[in-house]
Amino acid sequence: MVSVVGVRFKKAGKIYYFDPDEIEILKGQSVIVETARGIEYGDVVVGPKEVTEEEIIAPLKKVIRVVTPEDEIKHQENKSKETEAFDICLGKIQEHQLEMKLIDVEYTFDNNKVIFYFTADGRVDFRELVKDLAAIFKTRIELRQIGVRDEAKMIGGIGPCGKSLCCASWLGDFEPVSIKMAKDQSLSLNPAKISGICGRLFCCLKYEHNLYQQILDKLPGVGAIVKTEDGEGIVVSTNVLLEQLKVKIKLPDNSEDVKTYFLDEVTKIKEEKRPQKDEDIPADLVKELKELEK
Repeated sequence: MVSVVGVRFKKAGKIYYFDPDEIEILKGQSVIVETARGIEYGDVVVGPKEVTEEEIIAPLKKVIRVVTPEDEIKHQENKSKETEAFDICLGKIQEHQLEMKLIDVEYTFDNNKVIFYFTADGRVDFRELVKDLAAIFKTRIELRQIGVRDEAKMIGGIGPCGKSLCCASWLGDFEPVSIKMAKDQSLSLNPAKISGICGRLFCCLKYEHNLYQQILDKLPGVGAIVKTEDGEGIVVSTNVLLEQLKVKIKLPDNSEDVKTYFLDEVTKIKEEKRPQKDEDIPADLVKELKELEK
């Protein structure tokens, strides 16, 4: 087992493990650590704990120190410089007429590098821009192109649910989200209703998907023949969350009736469930939906 602390460099960023190196560190404190980008300022979100060697990425770097008042002052100065650097870079982008959107700027704690994050529809030749910025800031310059999900995470906003975006408030890592998740949850395949402000599928489609899969594995699908207390019938619709089925029963007088049953009140005789395939959806909509997964 290895002793570690978990450090975050952004509010909802990924958590990285560091060796506390016998320094007394508590959750909630800020620390100075060495990273691949240089010396960084981060917040301890996971207090000292023991993890297996498989859970860490070797070599495990050590915490340099707990933040001092002087470090705090320097950190705030860096934040102020980031605002100024953003305006300068924005002006240079316009000057060079580059098709790119500047999203954020970061100084490493030791000022060894300034990182500019941007989005663009394609590749951008920013070599002249880098030269100009290096001449102004007298340090290493990195321009990093990010996706629309990362843009939403950095900028933040309010989702259709009325709450702050998950990615900007607490979601550390993005997980793959697919159209199948929306289908399994019987959601409308209208792109406007299942995509977030980033233009991609809601991250929250992933949250309950495992539960839906577990229930769907047990629930007879539409078209299945089931046995009920009223006789055999055909499933005409299902409610996954309530684990209910509507079954069309043939009555003795040859008339039909639709009744509702819970899952434990029926026995599946023959499964006729056919999952929805892309060919069941108009081709233009399939293409649009696939774009949401990127």
